[in-house]
Amino acid sequence: MNPTEIEQARFNMIEQQVRTWDVLDQQVLDTMNGVPREAFVPQRYASLAFADTNIPLGDGQVMMAPNVEGRLLQALAIEPSDTVLEIGTGSGYLTACLARLARHVTSLEIRPEFVESATARLAEHAVVNVHVRTDDALVHAGTDRYNAIAVTGSLPVLQQQFRNNLEIGGRMFVITGELPIMEACLVTRVDDRNWSTESLFETCIPPLDNAGVAQEFDF
Repeated sequence: MNPTEIEQARFNMIEQQVRTWDVLDQQVLDTMNGVPREAFVPQRYASLAFADTNIPLGDGQVMMAPNVEGRLLQALAIEPSDTVLEIGTGSGYLTACLARLARHVTSLEIRPEFVESATARLAEHAVVNVHVRTDDALVHAGTDRYNAIAVTGSLPVLQQQFRNNLEIGGRMFVITGELPIMEACLVTRVDDRNWSTESLFETCIPPLDNAGVAQEFDF
């Protein structure tokens, strides 16, 4: 596509996919418009950069559809002073969107090759308030707390450790369940011992690596 066609495709993505999925936060729409999605898509799938579909990244992982990314960003309601934890860097596109909204983003990615490519893309587009590192969040999420957490792969159930990583008042977007039905939820930390959960919509995305073997908690 030439530059004019790319901008028209981006406009159509925002207006026909994202906005119609009840993403009405203008800051989120401006963010998705401002980050060049086509630069983060694998070259062999360039024609799908603005399509309403999950885009394969390799090794069974995907770049989430634009409408899901929009709902994620809107649900997290990120403020300029917020720190964000992203679990699953993937292509780096959502990382860049989060970085435009937040003070700082820490992004954990289990695949070194994804870390390398995403880091290069982020640097190319002058996204500097991000630290991407190779790590398994299900093992090494740490004890730091964040204002917002974006989990970009699904989980059979939500691990308590991720709830503990939220600041009081912090928000987490996560997709839980197993095929054929998964549920996107917004988890908010109310105080030191309590969290609230809001169901947002149903969708399906590949699971995080090792999600099926991580310790699970029932509440």
